[in-house]
Amino acid sequence: MTHASSENGPLIELRGVTKVYGTGAASMQALRGIDLRISKGDFVAVMGASGSGKSTCLNILGCLDTPTSGSYLFQGVQVGRLTRNQRALLRRHYLGFVFQGYNLLERTSALENVELPLIYRRIPSRQRRQMALSALDAVGLKGWQTHSPVELSGGQQQRVAIARAIVTKPAVLLADEPTGNLDTSRSHEIMELLRRLNEEEGLTIVMVTHEHEMAAYARRRVLFVDGMVAEEENGGAL
Repeated sequence: MTHASSENGPLIELRGVTKVYGTGAASMQALRGIDLRISKGDFVAVMGASGSGKSTCLNILGCLDTPTSGSYLFQGVQVGRLTRNQRALLRRHYLGFVFQGYNLLERTSALENVELPLIYRRIPSRQRRQMALSALDAVGLKGWQTHSPVELSGGQQQRVAIARAIVTKPAVLLADEPTGNLDTSRSHEIMELLRRLNEEEGLTIVMVTHEHEMAAYARRRVLFVDGMVAEEENGGAL
């Protein structure tokens, strides 16, 4: 994959994407022909009720699932034509993931949790440590590197998860209900952090949420209804 393949086009594009689970009478159509374009530096909140298809869409963007029909282009490259190994490399080198559950290793320090993706890349330990410390600093956790998840609040654990997601300098951060397990004040802290990463670092973010208050932090909102894009809006609330 090359960055040059899509200099003037969207970073991400879905064209007529459908997703059907099961077969025959038991089949369920999760996506019904999604068209979506996301530019470099965008911050998109994908909204919708439970079962609207928003998480299925995020899983396809993250190469965790594949469309039944239609096309997914990443930097102009047809993801559907990549091999399984190439998709794994796309995930590892271009995408960062943040989930509702923090998915941290409980018996290891914040620093070691953030270093994990760098180990998979075989980055030398000294460089790995510096990159992880820098990522923790970027999310406001300088000085917390030796603490394990049990010694951190929910908001701090989510910051560690975000540091782990951005330590590899991904092209896109995919966040699935990143504030779902947090109280209101911690939720706003995490959203302020994501907005700063988007505005100051130019990080492209696609976030699934059902909370209008959290979606208001994004530059764009896309509303899913019954597996289709029902509405799109820049700024303000849907």
